[in-house]
Amino acid sequence: MLCFIVALGYLSFCQITRVYVFDYGMYSADFTGPMMVITQKITSLAFEIHDGLARKEEQLTPSQRCLAVRRMPSLLEYLSYNCNFMGILAGPTCSYNDYMAFIEGTAYQPRHLETNGKENGKYKHTEPSPKNDIISKLCTCAISLAIFLSVSKLCPVERSIDDKFIASTPFILQVLYLYLSMLATRPKYYFIWTLSDAINNAAGFGFNGYNKDGSPRWDLISNLRILDIEFATSFKMFLDNWNIQTALWLKRVCYERCPINPTAATFLLSAMWHGVYPGYYLTFLTGISMTMAARALRHNIRPYFLGSTTHRSIYDVITWAGTQIAICYTVVPFVLLAVGPSLKFYRSWYYCIHIACLVLVIALPVKPRHIRIKEEQQQQNSLQGGLTEDHNSHSITDNNCNQKHKAT
Repeated sequence: MLCFIVALGYLSFCQITRVYVFDYGMYSADFTGPMMVITQKITSLAFEIHDGLARKEEQLTPSQRCLAVRRMPSLLEYLSYNCNFMGILAGPTCSYNDYMAFIEGTAYQPRHLETNGKENGKYKHTEPSPKNDIISKLCTCAISLAIFLSVSKLCPVERSIDDKFIASTPFILQVLYLYLSMLATRPKYYFIWTLSDAINNAAGFGFNGYNKDGSPRWDLISNLRILDIEFATSFKMFLDNWNIQTALWLKRVCYERCPINPTAATFLLSAMWHGVYPGYYLTFLTGISMTMAARALRHNIRPYFLGSTTHRSIYDVITWAGTQIAICYTVVPFVLLAVGPSLKFYRSWYYCIHIACLVLVIALPVKPRHIRIKEEQQQQNSLQGGLTEDHNSHSITDNNCNQKHKAT
């Protein structure tokens, strides 16, 4: 925890210096960008070492048990993990065990094992190649960059707060314009995250097993799934597929460990990690209410649409539209950065989505998190009750996880 406080505190100090001393409002490739990635790695490794050396096995969750570091890294290993050339500028963050398995050449070996523990002869003499995935990701980069450079200037988000635009444009068209402007903004993130993923793959890092057809998967440290983002039907689905490695970092260092209101704490940590612009805090504070409202709506409304395929399709269309509007509304301050323009935008919408979220949270009950987790565990146990043969397969899965990380 001390390492976490010091690392995040120093990052915040540097961000304050950059924003309020050097270039307020400018997006530039400065030292705080790489520091954001290094902060994730330092704090992740600190918790992983703590889990491996200071906590008992029964105190760990399955994911913590798999990622726990069982011995103290050497100075060379520590610096290699934090400062390797593949992810020093834009990441993505990875676990220490995954990185060491890549360095020592054992990353793909456990994935040769079938569920019966025997080696699959189909992959026995095959060295997985990332060539096809690299080409695909580079094509995605080219398309994303072309779309951003050609469309973003035609639909700037700042037009949403222009007085003439607000006065002369019907509200439904303002909603449509907001969606299009945010749609044109996202490709720059698609470009950099896909490019950084391709760089790691080109170095041989990122192998994540095989598909059912035998083709290798290179998405171990992928940071986004574009189609799942654009067609997300819930706020959670969008967040789960956007900046994936940062979301995993937030989950591992905050959400799973915070005893009081982990959702709010996670959003607050995300805002602090991103920087000190007021717009970041407005976005993530709004995100808290959005998450709570979406959870309440899903738990209370979704069961009524599961009766038939037609009803599910209608539900998916409605929730897709609602999710896209809610996401765009939430992230406007993230783009505008300052308080004045952000509040001007929300006033032009009469804070309607904020009010709707508040009403949903108050009106629709949601069971506490610990009760939901307990019920989910009971459901899983009941499903596994009559399947005694599954015990062996689960044991093999745990063994594969241990073999994958045997370097640590």
